[in-house]
Amino acid sequence: MASLSERWHALQARIANACALSGRNPAEIRIVAVSKGVPPERIQEAYALGLRDFGENYWQQAREKLNLLPHDIQWHFIGHLQTNKVKYVVGRFALIQVVDRVSLLQEVQRVALQRGVVQPVLIEVRLADVEGRAGVSPEDAPALIEQACRAQGVELQGLMGVAPYTDDERVIRRAFQRLRALYETLPAPNRQWLSMGMSHDLEIAIQEGSTMLRLGTALFGERA
Repeated sequence: MASLSERWHALQARIANACALSGRNPAEIRIVAVSKGVPPERIQEAYALGLRDFGENYWQQAREKLNLLPHDIQWHFIGHLQTNKVKYVVGRFALIQVVDRVSLLQEVQRVALQRGVVQPVLIEVRLADVEGRAGVSPEDAPALIEQACRAQGVELQGLMGVAPYTDDERVIRRAFQRLRALYETLPAPNRQWLSMGMSHDLEIAIQEGSTMLRLGTALFGERA
């Protein structure tokens, strides 16, 4: 089995190759290591390799890690966020990538204002018409984006999306193209991060303009 260092170097090579083919600079792309289900000591190992951004899906799992690991880690919340968990996340995560409904945006705003902080967020857009898939629909996204741009205590920094799970590259590419087109409609100050692309589709995401990749399996291997 490949070591974490070997996996990371292989990922860097994939990213560099995809960027070379797309005429892009790998330095433009922020890597979020998806550490869901990964123990603190393994995250520490990734930290020692130079990774600083880590993504968690569940507050219950993240809580211990935030206290145990270096304080300069930039934590990203990338799983479905229940409104009653917002109070644990605001001000502790560098970026909440999963704002997908008005009620969630309003709760993030309420807690941020109460604490006197500005919470960076991304709007998560649903790219696959699959029952249970998180994200605001592309049709409803503009209204949510507009509200997020006006919300005090919240800084909208861009969009996030998960492509359909398929081997059909054309379907993945079209999904990323739709998200990129929506991203381009954001006001310039809010176009900081286009978070799209994971272990299996990062090359397509880079070709379609991603500035943030969320990489778990390719880095840490399969998890339960």
